[in-house]
Amino acid sequence: MRKERQKPLKVRPSLIYRMQLAASSGRKVDGIWIGSYFAPEHLSRVEHALLLVKQHSPLHYSRITRDLERIWIYLLPDGLAEYKRALKACVLDERFVANSATSVERIASAIVHEATHARLERYGIGYDEEQRARIEAICFRRERAFAVRLPDGTGLQQDIAGYLHSYPANTDYFSDAHASERYANGEIEVLRHIGAPDWLIRMMPALKSIIGGAKRLFHIASRPGSSS
Repeated sequence: MRKERQKPLKVRPSLIYRMQLAASSGRKVDGIWIGSYFAPEHLSRVEHALLLVKQHSPLHYSRITRDLERIWIYLLPDGLAEYKRALKACVLDERFVANSATSVERIASAIVHEATHARLERYGIGYDEEQRARIEAICFRRERAFAVRLPDGTGLQQDIAGYLHSYPANTDYFSDAHASERYANGEIEVLRHIGAPDWLIRMMPALKSIIGGAKRLFHIASRPGSSS
């Protein structure tokens, strides 16, 4: 008997995310909210990227408008873009969008990539450690299919081909251990980017350890049958 895939459970955004979304500048484009927490002046680049997809690949655009509710410019510790299921959002790193070396085509391609993650999750395909390289390959192939439709997409196609070639050979990149290390290093870079003082950056590992320990104690205490 074939086992049916279970659709992912709904996840409510954290209070911090809800507050930051409320404080973001944004507007709607074809039913998708696009916003920025730090730099609203970059919203036009995202709008242009969406228009590019709409003009050259209506199929990809229809999937974006169906599978995403938001495109949010934020600061990401790991990666240039990310799909956040709790927000039903493609989150773009502010530094990536603001960089003059980042073309509108590249932003559009990143949105196509993250919308593919959203589509896979909608069909119950999770982001488990052993599946990550395969899932990323699927998303990059969707990017390549979009890039082929662009009038000047040769360079982008070549970049994507390079990603597809390197990822299967570097499966350790997607392990939980490597992801945690990248995230920790990325958090430090985010703090530096927003001008956090050096003393706070130096304290971050200790603070995270204390918070992690408190969370573990809370989970243990809240288990059924735990004694006080």
